[in-house]
Amino acid sequence: MTKLAVVAFGGNALLRSGQKGTYSEQIQNVTETCKSLVGLLKQDYNIVIGHGNGPQVGNVMLQHEAGNKVFHLQSMPMDFCVSETQGSIGYLIEQGFRNIFVEEKINKNVITLVTQVEVNAKDSMFLNPTKPVGPYYTKEEADQYAAETGANFKEDPKGNGWRKVVASPKPIRIANIDIVKQLATAGNIVITVGGGGIPVIVKDHLTYGVEAVIDKDLASALVAVEISADEFYILTDVPKVYINFKKPNEQALDTITIAQAKQYLQEGHFTEGSMAPKVRAAIYFIENGGNECIITEAGQLGNPACGTRIIKNS
Repeated sequence: MTKLAVVAFGGNALLRSGQKGTYSEQIQNVTETCKSLVGLLKQDYNIVIGHGNGPQVGNVMLQHEAGNKVFHLQSMPMDFCVSETQGSIGYLIEQGFRNIFVEEKINKNVITLVTQVEVNAKDSMFLNPTKPVGPYYTKEEADQYAAETGANFKEDPKGNGWRKVVASPKPIRIANIDIVKQLATAGNIVITVGGGGIPVIVKDHLTYGVEAVIDKDLASALVAVEISADEFYILTDVPKVYINFKKPNEQALDTITIAQAKQYLQEGHFTEGSMAPKVRAAIYFIENGGNECIITEAGQLGNPACGTRIIKNS
């Protein structure tokens, strides 16, 4: 029986630590990640893919900044930058799969959807933007840009300068989600909600882009819920979820319930900006009808006992 899975690519699926983000680096990394999913395809899974875009969207913003300074080209807003990276990263993932399919003699279509994701204009996160994006500035530059654009800037804790910060609101609706499900259940690999999706709000039935960043794991979890996926995979750079991570009493977790996951979150075992959002996305999926969420690294996918499995009840 064919199963439907949503797979959220982590940042290392495209860019590894210490790399510059060249085209050759990214296509090699993404091809390796795509190859790790062949096992699922051979087990008769239909797959929908979400992905991050942190380094890539930062580079796009730097390019816009340079174009503005050198050629007086207008820098584009955050939603536009996310749309750019959805297209470029989707292209890399498609190419990775197509080349793997030649080796594996697999006949499947791969399609990228540039996807808008609606957020609530009254989301409390808009009152306290905390997500840093784009280049570093001096205090004087940050003050000038803030006065000119109304953007918020905060000082980097590591002393690298000042960066623009935007809200990270919760996703509430995925555009074209019915088409995503139709394409996936027909056997096509669908790439959607890239970078968490293009953040938009709807006002008086009209759609507007907003300066925000949507968590890609939570957006992927919403996709999984909306298409009634059987399983939700979150790929990261560690084989399992750990408590007491990098401490003498470090413990890898094999299978935990959502009650245990919530307890570990409350106890502070998972770092914000790293494992905590992934665990919250897993909880959201399970609480809204999903069977199980597996958090692991891509290379472990061929192992039936891979990763940390989060389930509803023990």
